[in-house]
Amino acid sequence: MPGGAMGLGENLCQVEERVSQACARCGRSPDEVTLIAVSKTRSVAQVREAHRLGLRDLGENRVEELEEKRAALDDLLADDPPRWHLIGHVQSRKARQAAVLADLVHSVDSMRLARRLDRCAGEVDRVLPVLLELNVSGEESKYGFAAETDEQVDALVEEIRDLGSMAHLNVLGLMTMAPIVEDPEMARPVFVRLRAIRDELRARCPWTLWSELSMGMTDDFSVAIEEGATMIRVGRAIFGPATY
Repeated sequence: MPGGAMGLGENLCQVEERVSQACARCGRSPDEVTLIAVSKTRSVAQVREAHRLGLRDLGENRVEELEEKRAALDDLLADDPPRWHLIGHVQSRKARQAAVLADLVHSVDSMRLARRLDRCAGEVDRVLPVLLELNVSGEESKYGFAAETDEQVDALVEEIRDLGSMAHLNVLGLMTMAPIVEDPEMARPVFVRLRAIRDELRARCPWTLWSELSMGMTDDFSVAIEEGATMIRVGRAIFGPATY
């Protein structure tokens, strides 16, 4: 049963081995890479099994599904709670729920959303950890701050200046979605680009450390790790093919 309760353990071992091999190739420790199990569309039973196997970082695409999973699991996992990552696009009207439910929002893709999350987090008296989502490939179908060209990065620096003064957001780093390609090597330039922008932001926007790079999924996370990913978002390789 690939991806079912009987297969999760074997799948997870294979993913962890791929992470270790990628880290060995680039002289990094696997401890530097957070494996986020993307549990979107998965059952509560599958998520509980993933938690039993040691996974403590879980990723959801939709605020509604995150709310459902937390309602079902928070009490059951209260002694050793997972960290819930919101990795999909957040509509402004869902910002209040996101600010309450997510432990880390990966997909802050506009200043409008950032301001809304800051305000909503303030209303519940918390500081919300977030990542800025950048569109470094230029694909029109992807969300994110435009960052394909140097001119766009210059504009990004100006646009995000106010983020450093938002009292209820803690900007940890950057996230991107690479194009879906047959050869993972074709995604490498996207990961190289995101790391280079991170380094530039460290110099030009030093109000945060820009320590996190969320990049890489099932088909390309090994390449992403080689290029500096600190968080990888893996669903299918752990849970098996998605069910909708």
